[in-house]
Amino acid sequence: FWTQLSSVAQTVQQHRPAAFSGVVEQAATTQPAIADGATGPALTGTDASFPMWERHPLYRLRHSDEVEITFSFAPEFNQMLTVQPDGFLTLKAVAQLYAAGRSVPELRDIIRSLYAPLLHDPEVTVSLKTFEKPYFVASGQVSKPGKYDLLGATSVVEALAIAGGMTTDAKHSKVVLFRHRSDELVEARLLDVKQMMNSRNLQEDIQLLPGDLLYVPQNSISKFRRFLPSSSLGMYVNPTQY
Repeated sequence: FWTQLSSVAQTVQQHRPAAFSGVVEQAATTQPAIADGATGPALTGTDASFPMWERHPLYRLRHSDEVEITFSFAPEFNQMLTVQPDGFLTLKAVAQLYAAGRSVPELRDIIRSLYAPLLHDPEVTVSLKTFEKPYFVASGQVSKPGKYDLLGATSVVEALAIAGGMTTDAKHSKVVLFRHRSDELVEARLLDVKQMMNSRNLQEDIQLLPGDLLYVPQNSISKFRRFLPSSSLGMYVNPTQY
């Protein structure tokens, strides 16, 4: 039995993220859009290897989520667990398993493989019992910036409408969507909402995930205008002078 447990522990190590292997990695964050500058693949959405922008994504486990693990033919291993602040779950017969950021089907498959040395063809069910209420954040040049509940499938355009729409000072072609890939890594994608609306083509209208942040920058004209005295602004736009 102890030999089997040792084998399982080795399998657990294979499923640990690199950040927990004893090597401290520097946190990496993609920078937001640079106006009129070059952008990287993660920002422009041209990186085909990046799978986080799928249209109908599965829910990813977060800290404080509660899951129930049920073994059909080995009820002694059943557990009700809460994802710890560090992202781990502590299972009965194996070492800790990193669960944050995984979908429920992914977690089920990993648990099945971890228990395979102890149980013959284990039949496992993982159920999500409680979870953090999904939300998104809208900031920048929107009428009502803030944190909003993410109720059902919501796209970027819909989220902007929920936040009261973009202001007259917004740069519609440079909306940035920030998304956490992990605790250490944030990806960003640049969206041309103006083109989407003008072309009436919403195929690139991305569905939001819990925790997403939408940032609408300020356009160049409004940045220039705010440095002009209001009493002098009329001389630049008064049509009677021409």
